[in-house]
Amino acid sequence: MKNKSFVQSLNNAVNGLIQSLKSERNMRFHIAAAVGVLILSMFYSLTREQFLIVLLTVGLVLISELFNTSVEIIVDIITPVYHPKAKVIKDIAAGGVFVSAAISLVVAYFIFFDNLSNDLETGIERIKKSPIHIIFISLLLTIIAVIVLKMLTKKGTPFSGGMPSGHAAVSMAITTGVALWTENAYITIFCLIVALLVIQSRLEGKIHNIIELIGGSILGFLITVFIYKLLSP
Repeated sequence: MKNKSFVQSLNNAVNGLIQSLKSERNMRFHIAAAVGVLILSMFYSLTREQFLIVLLTVGLVLISELFNTSVEIIVDIITPVYHPKAKVIKDIAAGGVFVSAAISLVVAYFIFFDNLSNDLETGIERIKKSPIHIIFISLLLTIIAVIVLKMLTKKGTPFSGGMPSGHAAVSMAITTGVALWTENAYITIFCLIVALLVIQSRLEGKIHNIIELIGGSILGFLITVFIYKLLSP
């Protein structure tokens, strides 16, 4: 069936990613490796261009694995019994993943090994002086936590309904991050008002109940505070 809205398209896309994580061991391995690489990149003096190359390479590997999984499912549906050509199709799709993984190793060598920091503490200090990066990390971890919790509670969809509210978590994470970064009462109050309006709209639209909204708000707040305590001086 054709998606009726953009939100439904996002939900279906994330559901596909979640299904791939549940059913494919290799996908779980690639996701874990991707998270490890992104965390590791915080301790290296990467330029903006190098960081973008890392992101694109990680995306290339994940996309290749998603396509490989899709091809395997389609082949199994069309040919439920063993067929030599079906095996060839699966092998070719797996070869695409292998090529992307090999490229990622080459990229990792030229970027990470050539930019190795002599002192790990230098990398940590670099992160502490980059509040925008801390906010980005907080938002990313907040979104991941929301999706994981919705998977565990099995209520709602990744972008609509369920416990906790993703909109409340993200809006409160942004507000907390801005407050800790700017230390400006006026800017903080403005962001808080915007966050409360977002939360109120989810309640008014009957997409979330008050418990889900409070839970999301607390989640976004705690994760952001934790990241700032961990990475800030």
